[in-house]
Amino acid sequence: MVPQLEVEFEKRLGPMLLQMQFSVGAEILVLFGPSGAGKTQTLQAIAGLMRPDRGRIALDDTLFFQREPGARAFHLPARKRRVGYVFQQYALFPHLTTLGNVAFPLAGRPDARARAMALLERMRLDHLAWRMPHELSGGQQQRVAIARALAAEPRVLLFDESFSALDRRIRERLHADLRALQAEQRLIVIYVTHNLDDAFAVGHRLAVVRDGRVEQIGQLDDVFTRPANRRVLEILGIPNAIAARVVEVTPAQTVLDWDGRLLAAPPLDLPPGAEVTAYIRPEDIRLIYPDRPLNRMSGQNLLEGQVIERRPGRHLHHLRVALNDGHLVEVVHPASSYTALPLLPGTPVRLVLRKESIVVIAPRSAEGQGDAPATVLAEPRDQNTA
Repeated sequence: MVPQLEVEFEKRLGPMLLQMQFSVGAEILVLFGPSGAGKTQTLQAIAGLMRPDRGRIALDDTLFFQREPGARAFHLPARKRRVGYVFQQYALFPHLTTLGNVAFPLAGRPDARARAMALLERMRLDHLAWRMPHELSGGQQQRVAIARALAAEPRVLLFDESFSALDRRIRERLHADLRALQAEQRLIVIYVTHNLDDAFAVGHRLAVVRDGRVEQIGQLDDVFTRPANRRVLEILGIPNAIAARVVEVTPAQTVLDWDGRLLAAPPLDLPPGAEVTAYIRPEDIRLIYPDRPLNRMSGQNLLEGQVIERRPGRHLHHLRVALNDGHLVEVVHPASSYTALPLLPGTPVRLVLRKESIVVIAPRSAEGQGDAPATVLAEPRDQNTA
């Protein structure tokens, strides 16, 4: 039987009303959003460290919390929920050894020491069993905290920005450990972060949280390439969002008016005059060599401007281009492309947006209406070489 955690509750937190509703199976669900969005408080409600004002939280047949009209009020104490919680600051007991920290939740069990040592072996820490927390590195302390959370055989494991203070190499190793651990034990894992790289490295699904509610939830790639509305675009940090108006719809294409500039987009089921939000992924924007003639494809959606910033990278280069009408766009291209172009700040450039790369995510009038995510009306295709 696949475990299922059902979460639906409300909690007033000062001016913000936390309204969370989602379900999690045997997977890693990432709660992603800015500070103050309610992610940590959601973990606390699941763990039993915070009592909601109303709602219901249940793991399969085990009721964690209930407070609803016509139903018996119930709150299962945190110690009985079998929920492991890994905090951002590790929260190890400074006076206990590594082994003592992991064995602490097992106090009174005759096999406490043996189980704690087995968990340390699982986390590749058995050789550090007698070290004190201050004698461990940050990555080692974090693995001790994970082993301690696993000691009581939890069915749900919660991570609250747990790897944020670690360097990239250690984070990558811990991400791999967590993915392997979740698959091995079929755990329900909820992982809070505001780092998209962490989300993609460890998660199966992504829930975008803002102002106390889930804006969108789904598979990682689906959410990132099909954001439900402009709020999700902003939270995910996706650049090149545009506000446009539909001026013409044909079986072959839709024509959008972007502040007086006409853009060809894929055919959409929208009436002329509809106000829409769209975006163009930076990697789908092409640079046009000045000495090459325009073909039929590159003759569409041609933009002109100049480079205002160039950020080289190991594999990808990032450009910010100011268009002649004042709009800024971001362009990403492989380091091996466009090597013949100088692309220094101040360089005039011509860009082209492939029709298929313009993604219309929602009619603007629908973006603030209710809970349902807006339907994506078009999506980008794989990038081809210009």
